[in-house]
Amino acid sequence: MYEQVSHSLLNDILAKLDMEIIKQPKMRYFYTRLGANFYAIHSLFELLYGNRSDFSAQMQKLVETMARQYIDRSDELRATDLEREKEHSWFLSQKWVGMALYSDGFAEDLQGLKSKLHYLQELGINMVHVMPVLDCPPGKSDGGYAVRDFRRIDERIGSLDDIDALSESMHRRDMLLTLDVVLNHTSDEHEWAQRARNGEQMYQDYYYVFDNRDIPDMFEEAMPEIFPETSPGNFTWDETMGKWVMTSFNNYQWDLNYSNPSVLIEMLDIILYWANHGADILRLDAVAFLWKKIGSTCQNEREAHLILQLLKDCCQVTAPGVLFIAEAIVAPVEVTKYFGEDAINAKECEIAYNATYMALLWDAVATKKAELLYRGIKSLPAKLERATWLNYIRCHDDIGLGFDDSDINLAGYEPAAHRRFLIDYYTGNYTDSPARGRPFGQNEKTGDARISGTLASLVGLESAIESGDEHAIDIAINIILLLNSMILSFGGIPLLYYGDEIGTLNDYNYQDDDSKQQDSRWVHRPSIDWDKAELRNRPGSVEFRIFTALKKLIAVRKEISAFADFNGRELLDVSNPHLLAYAHSDPRNNSSRVLVVGNFDATPQHLDLDMLQRMGFFKLGCIKDLCTGESPPIFNDQLAIPAYGFYWLSE
Repeated sequence: MYEQVSHSLLNDILAKLDMEIIKQPKMRYFYTRLGANFYAIHSLFELLYGNRSDFSAQMQKLVETMARQYIDRSDELRATDLEREKEHSWFLSQKWVGMALYSDGFAEDLQGLKSKLHYLQELGINMVHVMPVLDCPPGKSDGGYAVRDFRRIDERIGSLDDIDALSESMHRRDMLLTLDVVLNHTSDEHEWAQRARNGEQMYQDYYYVFDNRDIPDMFEEAMPEIFPETSPGNFTWDETMGKWVMTSFNNYQWDLNYSNPSVLIEMLDIILYWANHGADILRLDAVAFLWKKIGSTCQNEREAHLILQLLKDCCQVTAPGVLFIAEAIVAPVEVTKYFGEDAINAKECEIAYNATYMALLWDAVATKKAELLYRGIKSLPAKLERATWLNYIRCHDDIGLGFDDSDINLAGYEPAAHRRFLIDYYTGNYTDSPARGRPFGQNEKTGDARISGTLASLVGLESAIESGDEHAIDIAINIILLLNSMILSFGGIPLLYYGDEIGTLNDYNYQDDDSKQQDSRWVHRPSIDWDKAELRNRPGSVEFRIFTALKKLIAVRKEISAFADFNGRELLDVSNPHLLAYAHSDPRNNSSRVLVVGNFDATPQHLDLDMLQRMGFFKLGCIKDLCTGESPPIFNDQLAIPAYGFYWLSE
C-alpha cells in the first residue's frame, strides 16, 4: 500500500518538474534510477521530515536538485557511471593504492599537483585524496575544514578550471580523485552564517541558534569537548547576532542543523556539484556529528545514519559511480554502522577509515608487542560485502588512542596508565623513546591527549639522523616499511600520507605562524622539499631506501588477487606476542592464498611451521616470500622473521 502511495507521489513530482528538465533528451537513466530508488528516498525523507507542513514542497525540491545536477553531468562521467554499475565491486580490487595530500604542501597549488602526477604514478599511487581546497578564511581555516564557500576554490591553491584539468588528467591515467565535502559545519564567514548574523530567520534556521543559555546548557551536560585546549565548550556567543550558536569544533565553525530539510538539500546539491567536477570519491567530513539531540553526546545518532542513507540513495540516482568515505573516527562498534546495517551493499558509505587499526599499529610499535593489535583486530566488527576499509598509518589529523578498554585489559594493561605511556612514548617523555611527536588536544580535566608527528619522526628517524646513528636509521626505516606492509596487505584500500614515502620529518615552521602555533597537527602537514625527493634516485640515501622499497611493495600488492577485499582475511593466533599474522584467500580463486606475518620486536622472532601446517598452511620447503621472490630462512622447522621484519608468504 505504501509503495503505491509512493509511486503516486513520484508521478505527481515528475508532473511538476520544469519543462526545462522534462525536455532533456538524456533523462532516461535518471528516470529509471529514480523509479528504482524513490521508495527508499521518500521513506527516509518522511522519517526525517514527515511532520513538517512543507514536506511535499521540500520533497519536490529534493528531486529537482537531483535532476538538475544529472543534466549538468558530462557524457564522460555518465559513461563511467554505467561502467561502474555493471561492475559494482570495482573499488574492492587490490589495484587501488591511495595517497592523501595537501595540494599546497605537496606542490604549491593544483597546477603543481597536476604536474607531479607522474611522481605519484612512479610510486604506484592511483587514488589521490586532495585535502580541502575550498575557500576558507585565512587564519581560521581549521586546515581547510572551515569552509566559507562550498563552490569556490581557495584562490591561493587554484581555480575551478584547475580542478577540472586535474580530474581530466587523472582519469586519463586511470587515477581516482577524492575530494572533501564538509557536512557538519560552515565557517562563520559563510554567506549563510553572515545572513543569519544579519537577522534573517531563514538562515538562522540553518544553524543551532539560541537566545539564551537554557538549551545550550542542557546540550553541554552530555556533549564532549572536541578541542578543549583551544575551543572549550560547544557554544559560542555571537555579538552581532546577539545569540548563542552551536560550535562543536572551533568557535568559528557553526554546526549545520539537519533537522531543517533545506540544509540537507543544500548539501546534497554541493555533493553532486563536486561529483560533476570529476570527483570519483567524496570524503564526507565529521559524519558522526550530523544530528544533535539533548541528553546525548550528539554523535552516532540514528538520524545521522538516515541522513547518510538518504544522501547515498540520491547520489545513486544522479551519480551512481561516485563513492562516499565516512570520516567517522569513533569506536569500532560504531564505525561499521556507517557502511549501513542489515545489508550486503553499503547503504551509507562504501568506505570508512580504519582508525582502530591505525592506532593499534602505533601501540605495537611502542610496546614491541602485537597482543593488543591482535585483540583489537579480532574485536573489529565485520564489514559489509560491498564495502571496504581505508587503512592508514598517518593522516592530516592527530593519532587518537580510541581502542577498546576491554581489549587493553585482556592484553594485560591498565587502560588509563597504558594510554599515558603511549602519549609519553611518542612525545619524548619516556626514557629511551626515539620518537619526536607532539601532544595535541590535551585536556587538563581528564588528562587525555592525542599525538601529532610525521611517520618518520614518530618512529625515530629524526632523532637517528640528528645523532648520526646509522643503526638507528636502519631500525627507523625498517619500522616504516613494516607499518606500510601492514596497511598494504590488510585488505581494503591502503592510504599513504604525502611525504612518508621519502621519510619526511616534522615541520616545526608552524610555530612561527600565529594562526597555526596552537595546533600541533601542523607539524605533520609539511611542504615537500623536492630537492630531497630527487634523492629517491640516489642509491643509499634514506629517500631512495624508503621510496624504492615502497614502490616494490605496492607493485607486488597489485599482483596478489587475495588482497582484494572480498572478506577473505583470517586472523591467526601464532602464540608469539611479538608477531601479527593473518591469511588472505581469494574466494574467486581458491589457489590464491597468502600468509602475512610481521615482527614488531627489536629482535628476530620465530614462527613454528608445524603450527602453520596444522592450520592448513604450506608444505615444508615450499614457502616463498612474495616481496622478495625468495624462500625465507627456515631452521628446525621454524621460520625466522628479522627484527621489525615481515613476509608475504605463499606456496
